[in-house]
Amino acid sequence: MHHFNARESDWGFTSFMPLMDLYDSSKGYVVNDKCIIEAEVAVRKIVDFWNYDSKKMTGYVGLKNQGATCYMNSLLQTLYHIPYFRKAVYHMPTTENDTPSGSIPLALQSLFYKLQHSDNSVATKELTKSFGWDSYDSFMQHDVQELNRVLCEKLENKMKGTTVEGAIQKLFEGHHMNYIECINVEYKSTRKESFYDLALDVKGCSDVYASFDKYVEVERLEGDNKYQSEEHGLQDAKKGMLFIDFPPVLQLQLKRFEYDFVRDTMVKINDRYEFPLQLDLDRDDGKYLSPEANRSVRNLYILHSVLVHSGGVHGGHYYAFIRPTLSDQWFKFDDERVTKEDMKRALEEQYGGEEELPHTNPGLNTTPLRFTKHSNAYMLVYIRESDKEKIICDLDEEDISEHLKVRLRKELEEKEYKKREKAEAHMFTALKVARDSDLKEQIGRHVHFDLVDFDKINSFRAPKSMSINEVKEELSKEFGIPVESQRFWVWAKRQNSTYRPSRPLTFQEEKTAIGLLKDATVTKLQTSEVRLFLEVHFGQENQPIAPPVKTKEDILLFFKLYDPEKEDIRYVGNFFVKASGKPSDIVERLNEIAGFPSDEDIELYEEVKFEPCVMCEPIESNVSFRSSQIDNGDIICYQKRCLLDKMDQYRYPTVSSFFEYIHNRQAVRFRLLEKPKEDDFSLELSKRSTYDDVVEKVAHQLGLDEPSKIRLTQHNPYSQQPKPQPIKYRGLDYLSEMLHHHNQMCDILYYETLDIPLPELENLKTLRVAFQNATNHEVSFHCMRSPKSNTLFDLIEDLKSKGEVSCNDAEFRFFDVYLHKICKHMQYFGEPFFFLIRDGEALSDIKVRIQKRLQVPDEQFLKWKFAYVTFSRTEYLQDSDIVLSQFQKQKPVYGGWEQHLGLEHTATTPKRSYFASQNRHSFEKPVKIYN
Repeated sequence: MHHFNARESDWGFTSFMPLMDLYDSSKGYVVNDKCIIEAEVAVRKIVDFWNYDSKKMTGYVGLKNQGATCYMNSLLQTLYHIPYFRKAVYHMPTTENDTPSGSIPLALQSLFYKLQHSDNSVATKELTKSFGWDSYDSFMQHDVQELNRVLCEKLENKMKGTTVEGAIQKLFEGHHMNYIECINVEYKSTRKESFYDLALDVKGCSDVYASFDKYVEVERLEGDNKYQSEEHGLQDAKKGMLFIDFPPVLQLQLKRFEYDFVRDTMVKINDRYEFPLQLDLDRDDGKYLSPEANRSVRNLYILHSVLVHSGGVHGGHYYAFIRPTLSDQWFKFDDERVTKEDMKRALEEQYGGEEELPHTNPGLNTTPLRFTKHSNAYMLVYIRESDKEKIICDLDEEDISEHLKVRLRKELEEKEYKKREKAEAHMFTALKVARDSDLKEQIGRHVHFDLVDFDKINSFRAPKSMSINEVKEELSKEFGIPVESQRFWVWAKRQNSTYRPSRPLTFQEEKTAIGLLKDATVTKLQTSEVRLFLEVHFGQENQPIAPPVKTKEDILLFFKLYDPEKEDIRYVGNFFVKASGKPSDIVERLNEIAGFPSDEDIELYEEVKFEPCVMCEPIESNVSFRSSQIDNGDIICYQKRCLLDKMDQYRYPTVSSFFEYIHNRQAVRFRLLEKPKEDDFSLELSKRSTYDDVVEKVAHQLGLDEPSKIRLTQHNPYSQQPKPQPIKYRGLDYLSEMLHHHNQMCDILYYETLDIPLPELENLKTLRVAFQNATNHEVSFHCMRSPKSNTLFDLIEDLKSKGEVSCNDAEFRFFDVYLHKICKHMQYFGEPFFFLIRDGEALSDIKVRIQKRLQVPDEQFLKWKFAYVTFSRTEYLQDSDIVLSQFQKQKPVYGGWEQHLGLEHTATTPKRSYFASQNRHSFEKPVKIYN
């Protein structure tokens, strides 16, 4: 098969089919010495999605997928195309001071406005940020129904006290009545409940009506399951549910996912399930309605939206079929793309079930190939016909706040400007000129190493064809510095990855275009910027003067002054020195700049580099600058000489020790493990801090005397959650290791305060001790910690000493030869227990006692199998087998405790981990909207 198009107009096969297959009579290609070759040619209108314009083709735009947010996109499109809902959102009070990322109403208003007016697909990042979500949440697929409920609940709360209070209830809220009615006495108990959506069974139901029949099905309470009436005692009764009223917008969640008890896992139900274009809930004389229902309201509904899940239980893709005006035209909203679809595609093809593939070889009379359709409807939205005009209402510009329109107009203008800027980027460069004032402002505040952070320097967008002389003219206007007083230096990258002014521009270079200054150009994220240093000298009355003539002997140096008492370093200026000169020649000048006495003894250091480690070397005062390899752009740090007897007075007595501190210091945010989203306090630590240093600082912050009672847990920057396992006592040497996760560094640690010191806790093992009655039902359990070296006897004595067990020793002889553990075969589940097997007792007798102890009904127990189980094999037992003999003749490899009597049967209850999420089709964390 091939699609011929303008790009691919020629297609063929060098090897179509082996001749052996062609002549093989069993394959049926040649019949009666004839082979029929058919070529099917169809002329179709193919949509070229490379150049597809949703707005142009459909009048609607899609939503961008942030990673795994297709489920959210399909829901948002559905809600957006309910105009009553959209109008209510627009009327929620917001102000021009709000930010979309911090306000759910404003973020939703902004999103809806863009869907209404934008020509391109719309991003949802502002909305998810307003939810309090991070990137991890954007890559976690959630349940549509759960998100719908959480979002509507959040909006409902935010609408309280506003003009649109109650709008959510008016749209989606319905009521049903649960009842229990006694058959033989006059008694009826009822309870009214509200609902925003209905979850309908798919399994065992052919269509929506069958699900509603099941929903209101009457259950009879009789026999062992009689109803306990307060007035009349145990009574035969009928239990059921009927609807009091349905909402104008009816949301039906189809239960496509359920827990399979046999396979012990969640499964997707892909059965065929039909849903009508018109849903009549008054059918059969209103059999779904309670006697209290208002029969004058006609419950005839029109299908508005079909949300589809394509995939399996562990993931897939969501999209929606919507008819915004309830006309015959359907649209498919699939993330960024919107297409027109016919009714068959929106309805029948989303029923699910199986599909039959046509024969590819008519010569073979084989059964048609059938396959399961994994794309099917997951949620349906119906609108009551009598409320159609109210729900599908008109919206006009007056419904939208003026500040919202202004804000979005500005966003659009900004977007257009950036688009133009990007198109013209090849003709412009970012020109960044650092001046002495920038160095003074930044060093000691924003930066300590090097001279300046260029990200904080104002940028000029300059044409690459602009010359430096023209730049001088512009800067003269900007800074008031005469052209003749300006001299530019190239800010170049050195081999050790530092950036320093390396040389002044030549007269020839000042005439050339700035785009040609290759050694001053830095490329960042596909954009280029030219970095220059502006040298300016001042004369009398602090007026700019022409720079002095520079010779090859002159070196431009930059100077920083360090104060160990204040732990402060600052920039004090730059000046030229002679390469042949010595540092001792400039001591007096440096003292004058610092305000020291002229004969003050000072130490000089050369700041060489700071990555990956700090390199700040002392300078010999009587060795020439040239001999010390000091050149243009080098940085000299100096301080008062610190005598040995005064070293202990300061934390960082020298420039080099101060730089080491700055390089390794780390602000760490600490959070309680129970509150992983909230910062509790911050500490400034060193990356070289040891484990003991860190817990000691945390204990001091918390006012705790014993640091060993602090347990730390690392942060996972990908999931934005604590790691599953805490840090063991002295398990990591340094803070830098605690903050490292794969190739990322973070600044978060979690802590918890323990009852006992961590080393002691790690020497204990947590045990779950279950106490069972004679029928093997758990009556209580205790979680206790016991030293790992303890035996079972130690454990029993511990339980006795605490008064938790009252028994004699004989009841706890776990290793007695006649006691054998009963465990579950195939996949172990349930609680193992000990059982006495008598000498000479056959399996048939043991089964009677076990059934009685476990209270298993006869029809279930007949399906149970018994087996001798070891680590290496399983051997099924017959009713006539003498069980103890079977155990005694086997030679266990690891000891008697290896042998078990296994019961093989289906699990009757799901694993605990599934209880909390039986409605969710994968085991993701629940949907939360934090703001």
